[in-house]
Amino acid sequence: MPNPNRGSVGFQSNEFEQEYERPSKSEAKRHSNELQKLGEQLVEAARDRVKRVEMPEDVREAILTCQSITNHEGRRRALQFVGKKMRTLDEEEIAVIQRTIDSWKGASKAETASLHALERRREKLLTDDTALTKLLEENPELDVQHLRTLIRNARKEQAESKPPKAYREIFQILKDLNKKSKPANAEGDDEEAIDDESGDE
Repeated sequence: MPNPNRGSVGFQSNEFEQEYERPSKSEAKRHSNELQKLGEQLVEAARDRVKRVEMPEDVREAILTCQSITNHEGRRRALQFVGKKMRTLDEEEIAVIQRTIDSWKGASKAETASLHALERRREKLLTDDTALTKLLEENPELDVQHLRTLIRNARKEQAESKPPKAYREIFQILKDLNKKSKPANAEGDDEEAIDDESGDE
């Protein structure tokens, strides 16, 4: 009598296929956690940005709702719901969202570097008189008298520990010059959003 367990390889070739195609519990858990974090990044983003991200309307609605909840427990539950909604997305939708978030990070880094460069230039204006000469050579349209007054006032503010009104105004002038020198691009409104979030400046 032939042995039913016998065969050329001892088992059917498709016997274990499904087992290996299905992700393991740890992989599924990791994927779920990644989607939860992705959802949380969207919740932390500016509302205007979230509204522009390509995603299903019900997912966007869950994120915007979560943003408006201030109660700790309510927000925790809303974040869990956002994670649940994120898990309904297919791979392509997830990839689009991830690329968008990555582009925000790139814009943020570039903007942060730009703000730091402007801060350094402002400090130079306060400590080195030749810095003003150079600035006026590059931007002859600037009001020399007004700038000199601002620099003098900013130095006084620092010396007397007064509110940095002139100090901030100098930064604003430098920032406006910087924007004029940059060509308009699609990320312009995003950069302005970052500016608004940067506090002092």
